[in-house]
Amino acid sequence: MNAASLGFTDIDLVALLFFLAAWGGYHLAVERLGPARRSLNTRMAGQRRAWMRQLLARENRIVDSTIMASLQSGAAFFASTALLAVGAVLALIQATETALALFADLPFGVTTTRLAFEAKVFGLGVIFVYAFFKFAWSYRLFNYAAILLGAIPQDTSSPDAEPAAMRAAQMTIVAGRHFNRGQRAFFFALGYLGWFVGPWVLIVATAAVLIVMARRQFGSDAIDALDRTDATP
Repeated sequence: MNAASLGFTDIDLVALLFFLAAWGGYHLAVERLGPARRSLNTRMAGQRRAWMRQLLARENRIVDSTIMASLQSGAAFFASTALLAVGAVLALIQATETALALFADLPFGVTTTRLAFEAKVFGLGVIFVYAFFKFAWSYRLFNYAAILLGAIPQDTSSPDAEPAAMRAAQMTIVAGRHFNRGQRAFFFALGYLGWFVGPWVLIVATAAVLIVMARRQFGSDAIDALDRTDATP
């Protein structure tokens, strides 16, 4: 069974390849290639290490436990949201006929076959399942980080204190990396929704998502905040 027999056109395949290339290219730019050194995620990784160094100077570490609990709750919330999204995808499959009529009536909607629509829904489900696994794993890693935080010696003169703090910092960095990948899947899922209207909409929506995400990582006011050295508002 080829793409044409499912009801996909050549422009559908081009749009899908553009979507996958945009996601993969953004992943490489943020995590692997040279620009990653200037990304917001990389800068925040340095702040996580700075957090653990400050922890060594505190006798009372309640504030650190509170921060860790907040990170865990955020990952748990998004994991639950991803499960709800998976359930919504399953419900969408049950309402295929209604959805086909709805999208066909849109101003820029294109007529599609049932098989093509279900294939698109399946792809959307894969994105949300991927996001769930990333968020769930991030939650587990934050649990591990909490244990490592508790294992940091209170005696800061101990030779094991700083290595233990850096282990905890690195675990939070890995957990944050998986959390970011889950959020990235959510963002690109918004672009993927454009495919239900038409392939050109998928291309435009994916490009818009890519531009917004790249700007936030490499040219947002959040980066300006990290670079601030003065106290002026």
